[in-house]
Amino acid sequence: MWWLLFVALAVAAAQAALLGTWCLARVAYERSFGAAWAYEGEEVTLREVLTNRKLLPVPWLRAESRISQHLRFHKQSRPEIVDEREIQEGQYHRSAFFLPPMVRVTRTHRVMCAKRGFYDIGSVALTAGDLLGMTQRSRQSEAPCQLTVYPRPLEMNELPLPSSRFLGELLVKRFIMPDPYLVGGIRPMMPGDPLRDIHWGATAHSGQLQVKLREFTADPRLLVILNVQMMEEQWAELMDYEQGVIEHGLRIAATLCARALAAGVEAGFASNGYLTGEPGAPVFLPALRGPGALDALLSAMARLVIHRERTFPTFLSELRGISGMDILILSAYDSDMIRQQMAALQGQGNSVALQILEGEGVIAA
Repeated sequence: MWWLLFVALAVAAAQAALLGTWCLARVAYERSFGAAWAYEGEEVTLREVLTNRKLLPVPWLRAESRISQHLRFHKQSRPEIVDEREIQEGQYHRSAFFLPPMVRVTRTHRVMCAKRGFYDIGSVALTAGDLLGMTQRSRQSEAPCQLTVYPRPLEMNELPLPSSRFLGELLVKRFIMPDPYLVGGIRPMMPGDPLRDIHWGATAHSGQLQVKLREFTADPRLLVILNVQMMEEQWAELMDYEQGVIEHGLRIAATLCARALAAGVEAGFASNGYLTGEPGAPVFLPALRGPGALDALLSAMARLVIHRERTFPTFLSELRGISGMDILILSAYDSDMIRQQMAALQGQGNSVALQILEGEGVIAA
């Protein structure tokens, strides 16, 4: 019966040489998120696509990549022929596949966005082998995949009272009185519109009554400034703890900017932290309005790194050139130096308010 053993060994060696040697040949891996952005707490899909463009099958293939623990995978609701998916120590994502010849396999995962941030999943390690595991090959492939997770917007009943009061006063200022000399556009005439507002040229061009859209005398501009320090003497290297307060401050900032923009108020954001990939420079986005303004602000908040690039009074002193702004400062502490810089900003024609962040809320200062 020795010849049976010889045949078995020969077959094993042949399949190892054939399947193992060519297991990664003409195999392509792609992946993408179902959306470019999401809010904290929302779900997105991550799609993996593996293509085997040869006449030989791939008995097993494992795709492994480093991924943030803040992107949490749900369990598969429908198992595949081979379905192994795990996160090891909150850092590695693995998927296992069987690839028949000339096939394209697509697998979709549900991912919950647990924390705001900018997630860039780069390369993936592909490992495959023969049926018996006698031979295996590995390859590192680039599979760029990015997702921006915005801070979670707060409902009005979640927005702390001082912040909601500040927003209400800002919106009241926005709609004080229409200026008869400032025309911001035209729109179809509606019941109640005065005849003096009819735009006769636009009416003749469109064939239906059009009225002038008036601008308002008061045109406030919101600037939310977030202090990423928890205390006045906090070193930048000691900022990896107690970040929940600052994260909640970001949610407040995102909510205020979104609601201001929705009401036609320009909104900006600044912080003494820095953006992912841009260390050394604090954050300043001037007041914006119009298409793309909200995305620009929320993207900056998503990419904000809670690490002090300037002491907060120094950062405020660098904003001395701005004027005509309604400034809301969100900070975990108050100090005489902050008050001095607030007075300087007020002297330049800005209105400035300070609100103290405390826990997952805010108190007026």
